[in-house]
Amino acid sequence: MRHVLLSLLMLTLVACTIPVDAPPPPTALSTASPQWTLPSAPTFPATPAPESPIVLTQTPFPTQPPDFCSDIRGTELINSLSKAIASKDGALLASLVSPSRGMDVQHYRDGKVINYDVEHARFIFESTFQADWGISFGSGEKTVGSFQEIVLPALEQVFTPNSLIVCGQIQTGRKSYFLEWPYPAMNLYSVYFPGTDEFGLLDWQTWAVGMEIAEGKPTLAALVHYVWEP
Repeated sequence: MRHVLLSLLMLTLVACTIPVDAPPPPTALSTASPQWTLPSAPTFPATPAPESPIVLTQTPFPTQPPDFCSDIRGTELINSLSKAIASKDGALLASLVSPSRGMDVQHYRDGKVINYDVEHARFIFESTFQADWGISFGSGEKTVGSFQEIVLPALEQVFTPNSLIVCGQIQTGRKSYFLEWPYPAMNLYSVYFPGTDEFGLLDWQTWAVGMEIAEGKPTLAALVHYVWEP
């Protein structure tokens, strides 16, 4: 009996000497914080912040030639702009933009103006910058989103082979507001979608395209959106 008790006592002493800080088995979950190295975030050209609408007394425009509408290069610019929109070709769009003043974009006729210079226009179809385009006349809420989310769908609906192109005036459907072109010294083309019978033609849309003569040829200087408003 004494031999049995002594054996049990020896086993107990040996067990007490097993280290308690041994590493966990390979299948155990580690509680240590992982030492990961995050990859560097890709960098993209910054999209310009919203600007206030242009004040003409502070931003003079060059005088356009009187025979502007007879210059076929104006309609050629419209055709190139249509191709850039359809194919989301930023390089083509950038080649059309005025190098001296950039391109103003106004999603609402009385909304905020966002100006894109040539370099920013190059990335306009892929930028996710959340711009403030102004107050929606429908909801009364601020419209915030990227160019591709807010502006591009309206451009794609209007710049189609079935749209009407008019030089020197803003062509629209029925409207409830006074029509105004915010750039009196700048010549323009209208690209007009007349709407559908389903909505009583009230879903018409117009993009007015302002052009500036730069380096002896028409360049894209402004895009202003007009629609029916309740």
